[in-house]
Amino acid sequence: MANDESNVGNRDPDIPSASGESAGQAAGTRVVDVHGLLARLEQIVDRPTSGAVHAVEGQVGAAWRRATREEPRVQVTIGVVVAIALMLALPVRVANHPRWVLPGVAVVLLIAVFVAKSGRFQRRAALVRGVSLALIGVLSLSNATSAGRLIVDLVRGEGVRDPARLLLTGAAIWLTNVIVFGLWYWEFDRGGPIARAAATQPYPDFVFPQMTSPELAFPDWEPGFVDYVYVSFTNALAFSPTDTMPMTRWAKLTMLAQSLVSVVTVALVIARAVNILK
Repeated sequence: MANDESNVGNRDPDIPSASGESAGQAAGTRVVDVHGLLARLEQIVDRPTSGAVHAVEGQVGAAWRRATREEPRVQVTIGVVVAIALMLALPVRVANHPRWVLPGVAVVLLIAVFVAKSGRFQRRAALVRGVSLALIGVLSLSNATSAGRLIVDLVRGEGVRDPARLLLTGAAIWLTNVIVFGLWYWEFDRGGPIARAAATQPYPDFVFPQMTSPELAFPDWEPGFVDYVYVSFTNALAFSPTDTMPMTRWAKLTMLAQSLVSVVTVALVIARAVNILK
């Protein structure tokens, strides 16, 4: 016992004991494990994500689902001007009287849209939307009245006698109908162009192919006025949706009404033209 105690007392302080060595080795092992764990976490974070994750990120980051700049109204203006010109080109029998009233109101409302979007009224989204809806309503009323007069003449066997002029009249009303319904789709899908730019409504009223297959479109793609006119044209021509599907009830009912108007106009105009040719 004495020898042991003397050995303990004479132990060199610079030489660690067995227990001290094991404790130091354990602490070093823990430090190494922490460093290894951090290295593995860095590898996981830096590792490229899988295709599924990329697809999800692509859908979340798509332009039509995030806030973007509002669509320029140049294309809309061209469409409205074409519709006004078609209304003015209609024959006197089916045109509205005085024939300059409704087209003139449409021109005034079109100018008001640009005035409302000027620097002074930049934040008045409600005013812009109200004027736009009034403009589309005037165009719809004018074209519906002309289409009604043409249909009544066709049913009664009256009106335009020249088959070429009859076909041109029917084509003008049909094309105006396409533009007008394209304007309705453009104005109401996801709350309108201003709401779409702000991404306030995540659920679309119309599902375009680029939405379901984002890998086939540019990352900055989002529906514009031309896309809605295309939807209107194909619906008026095929009497049913083609590649773009309506999701909400108002969209389905609006497309139903457009198909009904289109099929009646086309059928009666063609039948009357064939009858005149005979």
